[in-house]
Amino acid sequence: MKKPPKFVITETDEFLTSHGGLAMIGALAHSCGLAQNIRNALPAKKAGAVGSDDTVISMVGLLSLAKPDFTAIEQFREDDYFKTTLGLTTVPSEPTLRQRMDEIAVPEVYNQILHSSAELLRKHAPEITPCFKDYIALDADVSPFDNSGSSKEGVSCTYKMMDGYAPIFAYIGNEGYLLNAQLREGKQHCQKDTPEFLRKTFQLARQVTDHKFILRLDSGNDDLDNIDVCRKAKVEFIIKRNLRKESIDEWLIAAQALGDWRTPRDGKTVYVGETIRERGGQSIRVVFEVTETSVTAEGQAMLVPEIEVNTWWVSLNPRTATPDDVIALYKGHGTSEQYHSELKSDMDLERFPSGKFATNALILTLAVPVFNMLRICGQEGIKNGFVPARKKVSRRRIRTVIQDLMYMAIRVVMHAHRVYLAFSKRNPLREIWSKTYISFVATG
Repeated sequence: MKKPPKFVITETDEFLTSHGGLAMIGALAHSCGLAQNIRNALPAKKAGAVGSDDTVISMVGLLSLAKPDFTAIEQFREDDYFKTTLGLTTVPSEPTLRQRMDEIAVPEVYNQILHSSAELLRKHAPEITPCFKDYIALDADVSPFDNSGSSKEGVSCTYKMMDGYAPIFAYIGNEGYLLNAQLREGKQHCQKDTPEFLRKTFQLARQVTDHKFILRLDSGNDDLDNIDVCRKAKVEFIIKRNLRKESIDEWLIAAQALGDWRTPRDGKTVYVGETIRERGGQSIRVVFEVTETSVTAEGQAMLVPEIEVNTWWVSLNPRTATPDDVIALYKGHGTSEQYHSELKSDMDLERFPSGKFATNALILTLAVPVFNMLRICGQEGIKNGFVPARKKVSRRRIRTVIQDLMYMAIRVVMHAHRVYLAFSKRNPLREIWSKTYISFVATG
């Protein structure tokens, strides 16, 4: 092993940046009309004031670099690349950014951001893959955000017994694009306000694609109101049932009588089938999976057999989806936990920067188009070869997109009223970055 050289520290007049990927974010934000929609939603700014569009797009830039804190804007105040690529008239200071975000945190702005995000997906999502036949999945779920140790407005004890918020999210497609998000107080039950959230989600989904949809919900949202919303919107559903006070033993007897018996190993029997149950005066198809275990996986006989019951409300016709199809489809719902992780960890969004609930709600709403911009960069990059060696992938994690594409080191050259971005010839990702950016500009 050689001794490392003693480096000489010097300076250069060349314009270098470590966050070259902002050029892609700027192109995508412009193509979906995000800034214009924000301007249309709010009164004209006062003379000399920082515009609402500059405020929002500055925050978009920070979120795309996984820097959601207001203080992070200070490092970009004199950064011409940040200002130019995002199309900003001015880069606000930290106090100005905080103040303006407080001022524009109103429902109409939230709506404009969500519709801009849906337009972004319609124009730029390389593909939204069906989960079953020609049905596209819509996955809605609550995921607590830990903000313990703070006195922020709306922070309270969540169902995971920690202080924080309990936002609800809706994703579309196997790629995991974020369609809708709503910040909620930590103590709010997951079903409260969910029917209206689903109505909004269905509107946004139809803005993105004309495909048919399947909504997947867990047992916390086992409510007749959700079923009614789905039926009125003509959206199929798979909702895990909350057994409440139903007898486990009675379900075992019914499963033995109605289901197909499978024995994956000695001492374990699985019964899969379907039946009809009444709910609110309606007859609804129910798919069940009942597991009876009398011997552990290690071969130890159990004194009392262990019975596990899983049942789902299902709107799909039995000729369209068998019980096994339904169970496999619902298992795909678990993938949304990975998307929550990308928001919390990869984008560093779990702890919100403001003490005001409405401002944090605005930041979460802004995270919807930013999450999709990063996802689109990853998916478009896959088409251009942005994949691990010797491994087939269907999507790139947000963290990978931020590290490899957003934090791409480049040299910025201004010549003859044009801006050139120069990459190192030794950078293996330069062609992928270039092709991805060009595809956004061409369709913008």
